[in-house]
Parts: sequence; structure tokens; C-alpha cells
Amino acid sequence: MTGDHQTLALLLFSTFVAVTLGITTWVSRHRQGSAEEFYAGGRLFSPMENGFAIAGDYMSAASFLGISGLIALYGYDGMLYSVGFLVAWLVVLFLVAELVRNCGRFTLADVVAARMRERPVRIAAGTSSVTVSVLYLVAQMVGAGSLVALLLGGTTEAARTWTVIGVGALMVIYVSLGGMRATTWIQIVKAVLLLGGTVALTTLVLVRFHGDFDRLLRTAAERSGHGEAFLAPGLAYGGDWTSRFDFISLGLALVLGTAGLPHILSRFYTVPTARAARRSVVWSIGLIGGFYLMTIVLGFGAAALVGPDAVRASNAAGNTAVPLLALDLGGGAGSTGGTVLFAVVAAIAFATILAVVAGITLASSASVAHDLYASLRRREAEPRSEVAVARIAAVGVGAVAIGLGLLARDLNVAFLVGLAFAVAASANLPVLLYSLFWRGFTTRGAVWAVYGGLVPAVALVLLSPVVSGSPQSLFPHVDFQYFPLQNPGLVSVPLGFLAGWLGTVTSPEVPDKAKHAETEVRSLTGSGAV
Repeated sequence: MTGDHQTLALLLFSTFVAVTLGITTWVSRHRQGSAEEFYAGGRLFSPMENGFAIAGDYMSAASFLGISGLIALYGYDGMLYSVGFLVAWLVVLFLVAELVRNCGRFTLADVVAARMRERPVRIAAGTSSVTVSVLYLVAQMVGAGSLVALLLGGTTEAARTWTVIGVGALMVIYVSLGGMRATTWIQIVKAVLLLGGTVALTTLVLVRFHGDFDRLLRTAAERSGHGEAFLAPGLAYGGDWTSRFDFISLGLALVLGTAGLPHILSRFYTVPTARAARRSVVWSIGLIGGFYLMTIVLGFGAAALVGPDAVRASNAAGNTAVPLLALDLGGGAGSTGGTVLFAVVAAIAFATILAVVAGITLASSASVAHDLYASLRRREAEPRSEVAVARIAAVGVGAVAIGLGLLARDLNVAFLVGLAFAVAASANLPVLLYSLFWRGFTTRGAVWAVYGGLVPAVALVLLSPVVSGSPQSLFPHVDFQYFPLQNPGLVSVPLGFLAGWLGTVTSPEVPDKAKHAETEVRSLTGSGAV
């Protein structure tokens, strides 16, 4: 890329960083000592504000960069991510949003521990939440590295490394100083920027093809080199039975995983009532639905105008398809329009990454402090000491995410998020649904449900082609691949539900019917909710 691209994109990005740091500094002057302020922003946000913040949390670098890249490379099969991410919100709306807001306080563990022995349940749920959050963070770090490598005109390891470290440092500052209130406003600003940029690019693509979507698809198919197969299922997941099962496994993880994501669940606690939580989800579904429909246009637009070969040449995983599309739509390399549009898209993508990592880091540090630290202490933790631990935890989580982000820098970001969704669907969703809807659920069942999904999901990923055994693996020169699927959801999600059932039916503990009745009334009516 030319020096103009670099200068303008870095200028726009620096402006966003300055604005968000200003928000964080302003918020940090307000009282942040109480747990409710730090974790939930004082529960002062309106449904519309929270809906935009949820959309900002959910529309990540994986959505903006990864999904469009996969569609550009694989056509129809790449659209599974767009469809899966969108359909998942119906599960959230109808099954968990209002109930979680009524039953919990700050984290997933609050919902489960309401009718169980707290310590083992909080340790299990906290461990699972941190694991999911770190996996999700890695995807954002990889997206940041890919973008800066493109921006600086090469794939220098030094540029990627320092970018990942810089993003990690900024996210720690956002969370440590501003807590949930600063994070929420950063999400809202980012959601507006991302939606605005996506609308502009989608409009330009459709204008290029005179509003003829059929012509866009046919041009993309011709340019892809695969012809009609580009628009039919099977290019990425239809080669053999293994890839078909991988397709089912991925779809299962995407549709069920959202309801178990810690940083999404924590957003329901930032509004004053359960009704506001449900209205937040309605707002977010509208925003997210429109966004994912537009990623389909951008993906096929990149295939038609840039071409899969050029996308692969820039980044093998397809993470740079949208910036390259913006460059072409603006008039090509060296043109003023191309320079401006590329710079704007690059800055929006940076903003997306920064905002999402702040939300995930806050959720994971809350799990460490509110669940793990509070449970492992003999006596109940003081709110101020718990918040201090959360701030320290943000630094630790950031360091781990930076290390793993550098290791996984060549994987597609949407694919990495798919793994996080699989772990969330396997470990968090079973225990959440059993706690809300099964009268006889016990503490042993809760602990087994979490570990029965978490351990197989992580183990199967380690033994899959993602880690070893192929040129695209994390460790391409070694081979300890024993599990053929890239996504473990097809096996690990049923195992999580089975383990929860088995733990409950073998438990000597007698379920507390009074506590279940109290939880049921609270979840359905909001009576007694925080």
C-alpha cells in the first residue's frame, strides 16, 4: 500500500483511539469502586443504547473481515457463518435474555449458583467463561495483525507482533480504567461506525452492478474459477463425509454458542429490568440482521471485483477481502478515492477489534474476580478488593490473548470464533438451560455439565487438523491429529448435555425444590431480581 494509505488510515485510527481513551478517562472520574458500577455500569443503559452495545459486542473482526473473506473464497459455504450468527439470536431472545437478567447479577455463574452449592459451580463456570473469552480474543488479535500487515504493505512479523501487543495494551486500559460504562459507550460508537461503513460499501457494490444482485453472483462465480459450483453447497464442506459432518458441527456451534458467550450474557445486566433486556435483544437483532445480510454482498462483491486469487495472495485465510474491496470500489490502488475508502475501512476494522476485545476482556476479568477469586477465598470478598482483582485479571487475560494471537496469526478469524462458539455451546449452554428449566438439576450435574463439555471441546480441538497434521495447522511440521473434524461441536455439545444429565441422576444430593421454585418465579416474573 502507498504511503497515503498508511498515513490516512493511521490518522483515522489514531482519532478513534483518542476519542475512546477520552471516553474512558471521563468515565474513570466517576465512582468505579462498586462491583455494580464496574461490572454492569450501574444498570443505567436504555434498551436502545444496550441494543447498539450488544450489536457492537457481537459484530466483531470475525464478522467484518473473516466472514466476507470466507464468502469471497468459498461462495455459498462461506455464508454459513452469516446465517448461523444471525439465527443464533433467536435462541438468545426466546430462551435466555429475560431469564438470565432476572436470575443473575453479573456473570453466568450467578444464574447457576442461585440454587446450587456456590463454590464448585462458580469455579467450573468461571473456568469455562475465561476459556471461551480467551479463544474469542485470539480471533480479534489475529484480525488486527492481518489488517496492519496489509496496511503497512507487507507481512512483516514485527508489524504484526507490535500490533497485537498494542491492541492488547489498549484493551487492558479500557477495562481497567473505565469498566462496563466506558466499554459500553465504546461499543456504541463502534457499532455506529461499523454499520455506517458497511452500508456505504454495500451501496457502492450494488451501484457497480446497477442493483442487479443476480449479475453480481454470476460475475463472482465466473471470477472464482469454480463456475456454478461457487454458488452451490460443497465447495468448502462437501468434498467427503468428514467435511459434511464438519459443516453440521460448525452450524450447531454457531446457532447454540451465542447463548453461552460470557460477554453477551453480561450485557443483559446493564439494563434496569428484564423487559429492557428483551427489548435490547430486539434492537440488536435488527442491527445485526442487517449487518450480516450486507456481509453477503461484500463477500460476493470481493469475489467479483477483487477475485479470490488476489484475496489469497494478500492473506491466505481471506481476512483482507473487505479492505481490498474498498480499495477497488474507490478507484483502485493509487487513486484518491481508493486511498480514502481503504483508510476508512481499515480504521473501522481497527475500531471493531478494539471495542470487541474490551468487552470480552471485561467479561473474562469479571469471571476471574467475581467467580474464581470470590469462590477460592474463605470469606466473602469485599466489593472493592474484588474490583481490584478484576483489574489485575484484565492484565493477565490480555497477556494470554497476546501470546495465543501471535501463535495463531495465519488462521481465518471467523474460523477461530467458530471454535469459541463450540466451547460456549458445549460447556456454558447445557448448564444454563438445565439450571433454568430442570427442576431436579443438582450441583454435581452442574459441574459435570461444564467440564463434560469444556474438556472434550478443548481436547478435540487440540487433536484436530487445526493444531497439527496439515500445512494450514498451527504446528504444520508435527502430526498428532486423531480427530478428523475442525470444529468439535457435533461431539462436544451432546457430551455437555449428557454429562449434566448423568451427573444429576447419579448425585446423592436431593434437589432443593424451594430454591427451584424461587428461581422459577424470579426468572419468569422478575420478582426479587437485582
